[in-house]
Amino acid sequence: MTKPLFGISGFKNSGKTTLTASLIAEFTSRKLSVSSVKHAHHEFDLDQPGTDTDKHRSSGAKEVVISSAKRWALMHEISADEDEPNLQTLITHMADADIILAEGFKSEGHPKVLLIASAEQAKLMGRINNVVAIAAEPDIEIDSDLPRFERNDIKQIADFIAQHLNLEPRS
Repeated sequence: MTKPLFGISGFKNSGKTTLTASLIAEFTSRKLSVSSVKHAHHEFDLDQPGTDTDKHRSSGAKEVVISSAKRWALMHEISADEDEPNLQTLITHMADADIILAEGFKSEGHPKVLLIASAEQAKLMGRINNVVAIAAEPDIEIDSDLPRFERNDIKQIADFIAQHLNLEPRS
């Protein structure tokens, strides 16, 4: 199985997470397997201080896997002399899915829907690579010939993405 990748990008507080979660639900309702990857611009930690896995990491483990009957997670520490991995590197660690939705990753080369929440953001759209469609409120003026959707029209945005990636719904 391949890893068809499509992005949801935008500027701060444009609604990326809301749209991504809605698209995950929409594609899942179409019986497609969906994975997601999110870029964070800040430090984050899924672990809690004092847990066994935190003790493993703080002792120097480069990778720690935690597993249970419900889920598993891999935590990989990036040392000070390593660069943050790019999106293509990250998805090589992911299981196959019908579609992978990437939230953020503005400068990466995969196709993206760009969320625009204001006229000011519309003026900055040239800063984001490989935008193939726009999602915005109808009253925002945007100078572009790209396909445009209302930001809450999840079905039409999902239809566009599915067509772009040649995805077929499952029965």
